[in-house]
Amino acid sequence: MADQENPRWVLVTGATGKQGGAAARALLAQGTPVRALVRDVHSQGAETLKALGAILVRGDFDDLESLRAACTGAYAVFSVQTPNLNALSSDSDRIQGKNLVDAAKAAHVTHFIHTSVSGAGEHHRGAPGWKEGRWSGWNERYWENKAATEELVRSAGFRYWTLIKPGFFMENFIRPSFLFANFVEDRFLTAISPDTTLSLVTVQDVGAACAAAIRAPEKFNKASIELAGDRLTLREIAPLLSEAWGKKIEAPHLSLEETLAQGLMPELARGQEWINTVDSPARPSHAHALDLPVTSFRTWLHKNWPHPPA
Repeated sequence: MADQENPRWVLVTGATGKQGGAAARALLAQGTPVRALVRDVHSQGAETLKALGAILVRGDFDDLESLRAACTGAYAVFSVQTPNLNALSSDSDRIQGKNLVDAAKAAHVTHFIHTSVSGAGEHHRGAPGWKEGRWSGWNERYWENKAATEELVRSAGFRYWTLIKPGFFMENFIRPSFLFANFVEDRFLTAISPDTTLSLVTVQDVGAACAAAIRAPEKFNKASIELAGDRLTLREIAPLLSEAWGKKIEAPHLSLEETLAQGLMPELARGQEWINTVDSPARPSHAHALDLPVTSFRTWLHKNWPHPPA
């Protein structure tokens, strides 16, 4: 459906990424017109979205004029920013979030949907050792930038706003991934304890939440959705991976020091120390209370690996 026929179109940022791509697909599947913000309209990801029916719009989070142009005429915006792993001391995601909020306000966007991270805000500031500076450095910057962008969304004055706060992505178990040695091997390289419970979510459920918010803006207005589809430990996850992949996967038993010695980035190792220390508040029950569909880890595995190797 062309957006000339239905003016309630949605600008999806990060459209060639995992969360933005899931949002774009979910919106298109329900007949909502999508304009996909992309840096390169000729990229494979952009061409795929175009084939699905999205209208491509060239833009960049660091280019305010391109954001204003992209937001003009939009009913809603789906917002996602990620930290720059090549410049961990920067506040790029917070700055880019502000740029998008400002552009959407200037364009009189009605509904702003932002995906952040489970626990950002008062929950993260209550972490053990937070006030004493235990998490100073990249961890502190990561959480404060996420919380700052959420507050920008809340206070911007949009008629409707919705915060989606996903837990630990199931897609982290798709190799190549930071969870595995050299990003590709079949053994975990992680300081996450085998007995730490993870609030697991798939990006498809983020997309489904975005689509639901567009269908029912009043219901999801001012909602902060701590989104998860399952709660499992790595000890429980390992046999499920073994079944799906057709090879034995052992739960990790590595200390923080051992992971660093084996080459894990210090920032990632510290992030995993955080996961061991601070439980995510995301729960499947939060989604169920809003009638949102969520996916169990076993179901997600079977969708991605329906036929285990012989």
